[in-house]
Amino acid sequence: MVNERAGLQARPEDLVDVAKLVTAYYALQPDPQDPAQRVSFGTSGHRGSSLRSSFNEAHILATTQAICEYRAAQGIDGPLFLGADTHALSEPARVTALEVCAANGVTVHHQDGYTPTPALSHAVLAWNKARATHFADGIVVTPSHNPPQDGGFKYNPPHGGPADTDATSWIQDRANAIIANGLKEVKRLPYERALKTAQTHDFLGSYVADLGSVLDLDAIRSAGVRIGADPLGGASLEYWGAIAETHRLDLTVVNPVADPTWRFMTLDWDGKIRMDCSSPHAMASLIGNRGAYDVSTGNDADSDRHGIVTPDAGLMNPNHYLAVAISYLYSHRPQWPAGAGVGKTLVSSGMIDRVAAGLGRRLVEVPVGFKWFVPGLLDGSLGFGGEESAGASFLRRDGGVWTTDKDGIILALLAAEIIAVTGKSPSVLYTELTERYGAPSYARVDAPATREQKAVLARLSPEQVTASQLAGEPITSVLTAAPGNGAAIGGLKVGTENAWFAARPSGTEDVYKIYAESFRGPEHLARVQEEARALVSSALG
Repeated sequence: MVNERAGLQARPEDLVDVAKLVTAYYALQPDPQDPAQRVSFGTSGHRGSSLRSSFNEAHILATTQAICEYRAAQGIDGPLFLGADTHALSEPARVTALEVCAANGVTVHHQDGYTPTPALSHAVLAWNKARATHFADGIVVTPSHNPPQDGGFKYNPPHGGPADTDATSWIQDRANAIIANGLKEVKRLPYERALKTAQTHDFLGSYVADLGSVLDLDAIRSAGVRIGADPLGGASLEYWGAIAETHRLDLTVVNPVADPTWRFMTLDWDGKIRMDCSSPHAMASLIGNRGAYDVSTGNDADSDRHGIVTPDAGLMNPNHYLAVAISYLYSHRPQWPAGAGVGKTLVSSGMIDRVAAGLGRRLVEVPVGFKWFVPGLLDGSLGFGGEESAGASFLRRDGGVWTTDKDGIILALLAAEIIAVTGKSPSVLYTELTERYGAPSYARVDAPATREQKAVLARLSPEQVTASQLAGEPITSVLTAAPGNGAAIGGLKVGTENAWFAARPSGTEDVYKIYAESFRGPEHLARVQEEARALVSSALG
């Protein structure tokens, strides 16, 4: 249910008490026997809040120590690039991480100010390029678009992208063991001593200067595309100003303010402050002023997600923009490898499947999580990797790797390039795609499930689905592994010629998520959702 204040300006009573939040980071100790207070690496690292004893100094001490031990065991002996976003807990956690790294003999490369996730990925790849030894890796301190009271901690190995399950599971288990043992194995230096061992790295300058290798900035400048870029108070704040100045673009930084309370935000669907640039409620201010620019863009706090606002359509659905971006890129990047496939998560729109087929490109469908795109972006076998939650990256114009983590900045600038080159907004181009391939209806809903039922859902086999039809159409596929790489999807996906649904257990709530789509309209989508619940309930017994 949408909160009655969704889309309205935050009030004083909505704001987090930053002093209390930071005090709790140092003062509260997690209970290692409480699952909710243990280190838990999901698809995007460990997240929690100091107020709930799930993101405290103990977590970061132990996790950083575990990362130092992991990288030593893997023979990673180059620098560790360290960045942080604008959440209130990010700076204390950044300091803690630096103290532990220094004590473990790890040289940290960092920069004063905030560092977007894609800038860190870009830096790791630049260091490791054509290098045979002394590889670098990185840590990004961010909970992404989560509310102001949350903190987050992500590890990126030498490939520059999110760590895979083997790494995160080891780091998670080792960190929890360290906490359970009273942090006795943590090595740590005082901050002033640790700081003397670190080196300054110009994340901003190197990233901004290199943007011309991945985007046609000359076209944007020549066409005079008017861009309104809203960092939503996140780490891209200084980057957008530098982009405008360095590349002489008609770009205005909308709302150039960083404030850990995010008091300038409009409330999200549930009445919380959340920097979700794919949410029309969180992006209400930008949508309301959409006529001021040819395209308006938003990023979340660590800038790995994008939101695209056009004068004619407002905020684009993330799936719609991904389809347009893919259609444009594969038609305007002649130096990309002829065999470069299109990467999508299995809960992204079927429109992407149809666009890829129309382009004659191989579709690579993977489980949820950007880590699955890393190998393909590294070797050029994927030109583009994107997920339904408004995260994506793509190759340089010459077909080389740009980032192996999501990059909301280049996806935002791509919208301006599309306008400059085609003379049409991305939303107009999406309408043209629907005229060719059909207009899908897409939605995600939650259904209640016990912990035991969620465990069963995560281990389902195709044979447990006995139905032969879905919403009046023959079932053509039942998947528990992603067709693009054979990896388990941790749930179920069922498809027909014109519709599909996917069911996955939530990692944090007693629900499972049903993603569904139909190319036969909203009423058919409702039937798909209804029958999906029944089908999953039957499979769960």
